[in-house]
Amino acid sequence: MNRRASPTSPAADAGSAATHTPAPTSTASAASFASVPSAAVPSAAAASTRATARSDDAHILVSGLGVRRAERWLFHDLTLTVPRGAFVAIVGPSGAGKSTLLACLAGALAPGEGEIRFRERSGRLVAPEHCRPRIGCVFQRLLLVENSSVLANVLCGRLGRHRWWQTLFGAPRAEREAAFAIVADLGLAPHTHRWVAELSGGEQQRTAIARALFQEPDLYLADEPISNLDTYLTGRVLGRLRQEAAQQGRTVFCVLHDPTLVDRFADLVVSIDPTDPHGWRVRPVRR
Repeated sequence: MNRRASPTSPAADAGSAATHTPAPTSTASAASFASVPSAAVPSAAAASTRATARSDDAHILVSGLGVRRAERWLFHDLTLTVPRGAFVAIVGPSGAGKSTLLACLAGALAPGEGEIRFRERSGRLVAPEHCRPRIGCVFQRLLLVENSSVLANVLCGRLGRHRWWQTLFGAPRAEREAAFAIVADLGLAPHTHRWVAELSGGEQQRTAIARALFQEPDLYLADEPISNLDTYLTGRVLGRLRQEAAQQGRTVFCVLHDPTLVDRFADLVVSIDPTDPHGWRVRPVRR
């Protein structure tokens, strides 16, 4: 599905990204998104049903989003509505703005224009920076503790659930068992107690993925999470993320390059055109 037709927005000044003031973040009215076009995307929780995401029941609402780098807009007026439990693939050439879009969704980068709102399970709309404990990130900088074990790194995924004194003597046994189950599922069981610094790039990447899975967030943001993995492990990791979306209702945004993987795992595709900031497209994956 192509994006909605819209007139070219007026050019913003060079400092717009830095001076943008986010809208109030505690609560937002659903009515403010009444003009957001819906994406005809199949619900991952009901794969056999082709559903249209509505702004009043969507998980992620992106309205008129724009980001510029130096004097160039990466994307302009990007608007989409994503239902809870969808697997969204972000595609485009290097430098198009895929990682930048993920940074905006994570609340780590303020856009030059537009806004992003997440619908909490209570129905309240909030800005990304108010949802960070419920966002699981696997970015190209894995941010692992290299002089700590694989299991210890994975257990960090739930540190935010505990008071500081509750983990002084280690994680509860039930959590250690749950973390080990994820480690084993990703083929890392032989490396459970090895320091991360001793692992290969692919093993480190899977450790970061295991940490995000163990976190059990409402939203996964994954930037090329299978770049160092072979074909089997690629299917394993993307299949697990797809399972999280379909069975647990956790929305996934994942940067991918292989069209075969996009068609196999994604419900919705957001493509970014580096030659035209208005040339982004949104389409559902037909199966």
